[in-house]
Formats: sequence, C-alpha cells, structure tokens
Amino acid sequence: MTSLNRFPFASSAAELLVALRKGDITSEDLVTAALAQIQTYDRHVGAFLSIRGEKALDEAREIDRRRTQGDKLGPLAGLPVAVKDNLCTQGEPTTCASRMLANFIPPYDATVVARLKAADAIIIGKTNLDEFAMGGSTETSAFQKTRNPWDLERIPGGSSGGAAACVAARMVPLSVGSDTGGSIRQPAALCGVTGLKPTYGRVSRFGLVAFASSLDQIGPLAQTVEDCALLLEVLAGHDSRDATSINRPVPPYRELLLQQPEKVRIGYVPEMLSDGISPDVVRTMEEAIDVFRSLGAAIQEVSLPHARYAVATYYIIACSEASSNLARYDGVHYGYRTDEKAMLAALAEERRRLQQEGNLAALEDLDTALVRLYRKTRAEGFGAEVKRRIMLGTYALSAGYYDAYYLKALKVRRLIRQDYDRAFETVDMILGPVTPGPAFRIGEKINDPLAMYLFDLFTVSANLAGIPALAFPAGLSAEGLPIGLQLQGPPLSEERLLQVGHMFQRVTDWHRRRPPLIENNGPLS
Repeated sequence: MTSLNRFPFASSAAELLVALRKGDITSEDLVTAALAQIQTYDRHVGAFLSIRGEKALDEAREIDRRRTQGDKLGPLAGLPVAVKDNLCTQGEPTTCASRMLANFIPPYDATVVARLKAADAIIIGKTNLDEFAMGGSTETSAFQKTRNPWDLERIPGGSSGGAAACVAARMVPLSVGSDTGGSIRQPAALCGVTGLKPTYGRVSRFGLVAFASSLDQIGPLAQTVEDCALLLEVLAGHDSRDATSINRPVPPYRELLLQQPEKVRIGYVPEMLSDGISPDVVRTMEEAIDVFRSLGAAIQEVSLPHARYAVATYYIIACSEASSNLARYDGVHYGYRTDEKAMLAALAEERRRLQQEGNLAALEDLDTALVRLYRKTRAEGFGAEVKRRIMLGTYALSAGYYDAYYLKALKVRRLIRQDYDRAFETVDMILGPVTPGPAFRIGEKINDPLAMYLFDLFTVSANLAGIPALAFPAGLSAEGLPIGLQLQGPPLSEERLLQVGHMFQRVTDWHRRRPPLIENNGPLS
C-alpha cells in the first residue's frame, strides 16, 4: 500500500502499471482508492452519471487472483478507467445524458468497451456529457452540470466534460471520450489534462451513440501523453462492424515514445493569434514555440486560408447529420415514450373541442395518434440544444436549401482538407490554441448559442479534415486556469504527434499541476 500514498494525486497510469506488476499495490487497492476519491470529490465536480462500485471491486479481485496465479493479463490489467456515457455498455445504462435514453440498457458493448475489457481494464463508471454530445460546456446534460476542478464556478468544457474532469480531479488515471468538433481536446485543455482525437477511422465507432457520423471519433484522455499512448494502443484497430474503420496495423505507440523523432518541422498559423484571443493564450503559444525551438524543432508560419469558414461549415454538416441520426428516437423503437394514455385523452379532447367549434380546417390538420406520439415524445425527451440542432439540420437538408447550405458546406469541407494537405507538404504538424481563452463561468454562454459555438473555433477543422490532434497542458492563465495547446498532423500521424507531445512534457511540468480542489483536499471556503 505504500505506493498508493501517491495515488491518485500524482501517479500516472504508466507508473501504476509498474507498481501493479511489481506487487507494490493490488488492483483492489486501486479501485478502492478511486472509489474513495470519487466519493470525496465528485459531489463537488459531478463528473460521473453512474458508478459500478461493487462490480468494479469484484473485477479487481479477479484480476488480482489471476495475477497471483501467474495468468497472462491484458496491457491495462487492474487499472480503473472511466467511459463517457454515449458508449454502449452491455447490461448497464447508457443515457447520453438525455431523458430520451434515461432507461436505455444496451444489449451489447461498444467495440472500445469490449477492447477495454479484453485488456483487463476495470470500468469504474460512466461520465457526464452534454446531451447526445451536443455542447461545449457539459451544461446541456439532462441530469447534472459538471464543474471544472480548477474552479467549481467554471465549466469543464464539453462535450466530454465529465471524462476530462474525473482525470483532472485524479479520480481515475484514464478516461475515454468522443470528439465530434473538439469534445476531447477542449475539455482536456480547460481541465489541464491530455487528450487525443485520433484520425477518423483509427478507432472503431461501433457502439458509439451517433451524433454526426462523419465527424465523430473516440479517443483517450489522461494526465500524460504516455498514458494516452498506452490507452490508444488498446482502443485503436480495425473493426469489421464499422464500415469507416481503417484496416491498418496499430503501432506500439507507447514504445515508440522512446524514439527520438527526426528533425521536426512545426508550423503555426499567425491568424490564430489575432484579435479576440485571450492574451494568456497568445503568451502560452509563444512560450511553447520557444520550448519546441529549444528542443530542436524548426518553427515556421503556415496558412490555412479556409479555416475562417470552419465553424459555419461544421455546424451545417454536424446538425444535418444529427437531424438524420436522431430521427430514430420516436417513442416506438426504444428510449423514452410519452404518457400514451394522457396523450390520447388530450388528443380526443382537442378533437371534440374543434368539432364543437365547427373548425373543419383545424380538424383536417389535427395530428393522428401516431404523429402526436412522435411529437410529444421528442418534445419531452430532447433538451433545448438538441432540438435547436435538429431544427438547424432539418432546415439545411430541406428541399430548396440543400444546395445552398449542406452541399456548399461539403465543398468548403474539401477546401479545408486541401489547406491542411498543402500545409503538411512543408511541415510535419501544426501547433495552435485549443480554445480562444480559459474556461468561462457556468451560465455565461448557455443562452448565447453563437458565442458557445465560436468557442469551437480552433477545434472543428481537425474533425472536418479527419486528421489527428493532440491537446496537452501548456500553461496557466493570470487567474490560475489551465491553458492547453494542440498539435495537428496528417492522417495516421498519431505516432509522431505523441512523440513530440511527450518531448514537451519531458521538459515541462504543466501536466503534473493539480487543481486547488485536490491541493486543498476540498473546495476553497
């Protein structure tokens, strides 16, 4: 138990695996400590929607028994891992933080969940998110708000806010999130942890509840780049159940971190440091450029001329795909269903009233029972942000507007990808901000959708282009809030991004900084 004195405040997943293999700690010790940490801090943070408790302890004891017997164990054997609650877990709730799926129990595991289990990881619980992953603050969850461990009055980012907050609060060493327009990188940056959005198709999406199918990607969150590499090795790989899955071998990402990359050419886009960007972010970028330069990297300017259209392009495409994907939630197939008895009684009363009034036109337009069931179910089951995006997407796909909006957005998406392709002819990767500023206060932007959407300014382009991007802690604001940066690379360049990110973390300690919640063993008075 001696080594546990440092868990979960400082030990990385890689360090914990060494301690487990040496016998310094047991898996039961780790899960017990994680559950204690969750009990202590999650009442303040709200990172988890469900905890597996005794099930996780039973699995930990079984891992310890197998280890004692000398059985072969998986690469994550005994480590507690959190999973975002839009990933299907067989026999256990998967809610997407929505009333629509509040009681949904999947009959199968998502591929990444199955791979975690095959690696002998222990799933400790499911983390909170913006409803159906639609949001950038984890404020649209139907069940609770998640708070940033660095300042409980501020957002943790989104949509994987719970996935990032639980790592920042040292409740677990590893977490799995999803990234549709920055939903891993943005909360990672705002919570001071590391997160990777892999190349589109590098990780199977089978069992991920779909938001925008051409943009969604699953990836790791952890304290360090090394831990992200460790988790990505387990998550990545071809899956025949996902038609977009890339059939390429998975490199030994963690092992390759030890190799010194050849001369690295890092680009940056000067326009990303223009007006509207926090001075703290600009300063952090400049300091990081100096660090990379001191490590031998060649730094040069690059241009992404169509990046200014990325937010508009992203929201047209994402909302259009969401409109299609969420059509399945109708109260008939599965998920929430309105009170049918009350709905039929109200519909009959409405019909009687119209008949008494002799309003034949209204009677002719009156819903059938099935249409009213659809309308009531979706009105009650979805939150305001999900409804907003469904309506935007339905409008963009409607006759007369498809060419003007959706088709044009697809053309601009291609131009954005071509910008990246040209940039990567002269540099190996691009360094840039993740967000325009540090975490904002809870409630500050929730009633201003445009301001919320613009906070995605620097993240959506990677999803539109299908390229990988690594977010890592790189500084603190004047108020002591984390600031993260990201490295974006060509498709399937995760190996190189991880190597360069690891280089940065070997000479800096931002990833080792702990939020005041942890340092003070509770919220500041």
